Amino acid sequence: MQYVVKRTVQALITLLFVVTISFFLYRLLPGGPVEAMQQQLVQEAMADGGQVNVQRINQMVAVRTGIRPDEPLYQQYLGYMESVVLHQDFGTSIWKNEPVFELLFTAMPWSVFISIYGLLLGFGVNVLLGAVMAYHEGGRFDRAMSVVATITSSVPYYVVAILLLAFLAFEAGLFPTGGRYNPATTPGFNLPFMASVVYHAILPIATGFVVGFGTQALAMRGNSVRVLGEEYIRVAQLRGLGEFRIATRYVTRNAILPLYTSLMVGISSIFSSSIIMEQLYSYPGVGWYTFGALEHRDYPLLMGVFLFFTIVTLLGVLVADLTYGLIDPRANTGDTESY
Repeated sequence: MQYVVKRTVQALITLLFVVTISFFLYRLLPGGPVEAMQQQLVQEAMADGGQVNVQRINQMVAVRTGIRPDEPLYQQYLGYMESVVLHQDFGTSIWKNEPVFELLFTAMPWSVFISIYGLLLGFGVNVLLGAVMAYHEGGRFDRAMSVVATITSSVPYYVVAILLLAFLAFEAGLFPTGGRYNPATTPGFNLPFMASVVYHAILPIATGFVVGFGTQALAMRGNSVRVLGEEYIRVAQLRGLGEFRIATRYVTRNAILPLYTSLMVGISSIFSSSIIMEQLYSYPGVGWYTFGALEHRDYPLLMGVFLFFTIVTLLGVLVADLTYGLIDPRANTGDTESY
């Protein structure tokens, strides 16, 4: 219990530190969120032929960003933290003119859908492929798949996305070129809509699969080869245990342990890679909104997205820390740590 509390407190302190640093960096940048919105409101007022009311503009800035420009910087920070922590108010998007929390809350399930499925599919295939490569170490299959894994792990994900779009979507017309579902379908728990969602997600999921393919397969192969050389594997063989039981209960179970933490941390990398991937596929998820926020200098939305990525990363690391002892009884999760 003490270990759980310690890790949780460390994650919360890290989150507070990251939010603090990001807030002051955004505020101190030239043309920060307050200045950008002030300029926009002034231009709108002048375009309408009205007079520029500084107090009124500051009030509108405070409502949209959660930051009061007429207050000292430390008071702005305290007010922002109060809005985020107590009221889950991340301000209003300059680009979409909608609450940031609602935008991210709506887009997050779509990003989770394509990212998690691509990650889990890639992880499962990599584990199986790496184990088979280890059992055929030095053979044709091992050499051929090692070359393939090395090549795929070196290709950037956006190159894969462009190739899939070019050949499978535009040229062959087998898949849609963008969107989350067919606008002609009615959103809800009905077969046409769900089939359309899956159909539109095939290429983004395939891209996410390729992102994690190769590196983990080679890592699983190396771990499996190391485990195959352990004494307890020879003892199991001398006891007459079947090859399938040795492969699943002894080799795979022990070789997969070092990949577990990388799987949890990999969730955050998949989300970060979705920024360009969702833009290429015109898939309105968190990454798509992030790219739009960058183009429109939408600082409130950027701050909300940054918090989202930070929380996902910390949760992945925290879950890995808290559950590693469950999948590996040799790991000590008491007052001391084992490496």
